[in-house]
Amino acid sequence: MSKIETILVTGKNGQLGASLKALVSKFPQYQFTFTGRDELDLSCSKNIAAYFQQNKFDLILNCAAYTAVDKAEQQQELADEINHLAVKQLAEIAQNNDSILIHISTDYVFDGTAHLPYQEETSVNPQNIYGSSKLKGELAIQAVACDAIIIRTSWVYSEYGNNFVKTMLRLGREREQLNVIFDQIGTPTFATDLAITILTMIDATNNGQVSLQQDKVSVYHYSNEGVCSWYDFAKTIFELSNSKCLVYPIETKDYPTPAKRPYYSVLNKTKIKQAYQLNIPYWKDALKACLNKIQ
Repeated sequence: MSKIETILVTGKNGQLGASLKALVSKFPQYQFTFTGRDELDLSCSKNIAAYFQQNKFDLILNCAAYTAVDKAEQQQELADEINHLAVKQLAEIAQNNDSILIHISTDYVFDGTAHLPYQEETSVNPQNIYGSSKLKGELAIQAVACDAIIIRTSWVYSEYGNNFVKTMLRLGREREQLNVIFDQIGTPTFATDLAITILTMIDATNNGQVSLQQDKVSVYHYSNEGVCSWYDFAKTIFELSNSKCLVYPIETKDYPTPAKRPYYSVLNKTKIKQAYQLNIPYWKDALKACLNKIQ
């Protein structure tokens, strides 16, 4: 494998893309190119092909995705285009150009019926269109067998874009009380922590500390440490931001959504911690760090 010098990051306007952009000055040894839909439209295979005829990279970091979980139930074709077919195309491009692909996936590939944290090799069984489209993307990478890393993550939030933390802060200002689901359990992920981890992984690969398995795609799980419900998460957001808004727990059945959510989606992170010598921040500490950036 040749040295990594040039890196493409897709999804520059998303939470992870924006978080990476804020950090890359600390990694001057790499030349980063950030693209959004205007430069590289992942819903259009011709656009993808044309872009990579003009541009070649040592590493493609795919942070772009169709993430509107409920809308995906209606927009199945668009979700499949971006989360599956475009990913397959990126894997084939990486294979043909001898590039590395790092792809971000989701806890929604699991059905949420477990009671122990999901390991990378646990059987997948997505319960909604979004999860299915993301799993198809994973399987497409496995089938192409390019040099690739898949990172599954969960409950991503940041100071950028729209997310649960920012929605809660807004509603906390507008309302005196809120109902939030307490029977869906998982772990929040601060996009900055995930971005730092990805850049650490790229460095470790480039320096030969961790080698990619030839013709075998590596899958890792990453979120912050600890476990909580959406109710716990909301309550902690209000406590740390000194909001007076009251939060009441409700069951999933009391808040029906078009897409079914997993009840339990805690990810086991032992593999990534051991491979890359990571110390992962606890979710409340990560939330504090994010709120300091927002407020």
